[in-house]
Amino acid sequence: MDRNRLPGARRRNGRAGGPGAESPVRAGAASAAGSGGAGTGAEGVAPAVLAPGAAPVRTPRRAASVAAAAVLLGGALTAAGPTAAGAAPPTGPTPPPAPGCSAPHRVTQELAGGTTWRMCWHYDSSAGLVLDDVSYQPRGEARPIRVLTSAKLAQVHVPYDDGQAEYDDITGFGFGYGLQNLKPAECPGGSIRSVKVPDTGRVDGLCVTTRSRGHAYRMAKDQGTGVWHEEGRDLLLYTVNKVSWYEYITEWRFSSDGTVSANVGATGSLSPGDYDAGDGRGWPIGKGAEDHAVSHSHNVFWRLNFGLDGGAGDRIEQYDSAVTPPPAQGSPTTRTTRTPVTRELAGDAEAMRWWRVVSAKGRNADGHDRSWEIVPGPTTRHAGRPYTRHDVYFTQNRACEQFASNNTLDCGPNAPDSVDEWVNGERLVNPVVWVHIGFHHIARDEDQQPMPVHWQGFQLAPRDVTAMNPLTPAELADQNGAPPTGS
Repeated sequence: MDRNRLPGARRRNGRAGGPGAESPVRAGAASAAGSGGAGTGAEGVAPAVLAPGAAPVRTPRRAASVAAAAVLLGGALTAAGPTAAGAAPPTGPTPPPAPGCSAPHRVTQELAGGTTWRMCWHYDSSAGLVLDDVSYQPRGEARPIRVLTSAKLAQVHVPYDDGQAEYDDITGFGFGYGLQNLKPAECPGGSIRSVKVPDTGRVDGLCVTTRSRGHAYRMAKDQGTGVWHEEGRDLLLYTVNKVSWYEYITEWRFSSDGTVSANVGATGSLSPGDYDAGDGRGWPIGKGAEDHAVSHSHNVFWRLNFGLDGGAGDRIEQYDSAVTPPPAQGSPTTRTTRTPVTRELAGDAEAMRWWRVVSAKGRNADGHDRSWEIVPGPTTRHAGRPYTRHDVYFTQNRACEQFASNNTLDCGPNAPDSVDEWVNGERLVNPVVWVHIGFHHIARDEDQQPMPVHWQGFQLAPRDVTAMNPLTPAELADQNGAPPTGS
């Protein structure tokens, strides 16, 4: 059965027309960073350069019900906070409001080292698990620090190499309705939450637990043989959603050092309907070379609305470093520049390039602006569609723009339905971050049966959120900015 022919499923190029929150049509801003990828920075500042027959059958085991710039940083990084003598001391962040969710939808977890994560969750019939009001409170911090207003999957786009099939698994093939029941053994040391899935009923489908992640840090003492070290621990939330033969694990990890990790793991089975030696593509599976599993891509998108420190007006900054070859008998030099991203942008991850989201109001105890760095994982950029040609997108927040492609919400007559077309040069006042990580799946014999999980994802790393490592041992707490000589 062709997945696009299931009842209610939408074809890849279908125009969004489903019900959704009312939102004005995008302003007709002057073109800036469109699908070509040319970005803009602050006015009058040169920004960093951005890079410009029979379909395979994936018969589901059971039918799915589908509903619808630049500041030079040369040798020393300039502090972002106040540095003038007599500057007013930094004020603490406004605490986030009390979680707007009932107890079954609330998660509070203290981890080793004294870090506490708090958040709400709800379930969306398209996106699946959605996290809300995520806050982080490391040891010694008097109040929780808001990190994310909302975070969720925004698309899993699956084009096949032979051009005969292309799917939007989130909005086109009932991802949300495929939530799977989890067994206690799948959630060791944790609890399984009951999830109400529209038109399906209750599913024991959300695991909330903790897991070790190895060393959080290690440092040998200068005197004697002692060692400071600590094992890190993560709060883990995950669900499993079945789409045809594939099963997607949506995983969120919140670490004791403040790092957030988002991953999607694909497992389940290779669809037997994809075994077609006549298409001249794919990889031989099984004995000899009679059957080939058609190669395909998994282009995964996430949508992140930060709202750092409980407020609006977050800033986006891009950093690029350029290395100059050494002169004779010399050493190479590296220069780093910062470009404020003030307008919507389609950006590409390049060597020595990174982005951060900067709080409009929160500062750490050193007076430095709090921020979270976007750390993309390994990716295979797919050139097949304009929206898959870039690694990150920064757009102005609009309630109707929820899915990176095949957006099902109504943004008005003739409104575009993919994230690349929402990048039209509009000024960023309340930015939303879209992260895209691709994986080109060329099957192998080991993919059967069942298929080992292949992961794709990214991290959000705290940058100046606290004045020191939030897990710093008490006896080292006086070494902020001034470690002893020889350490």
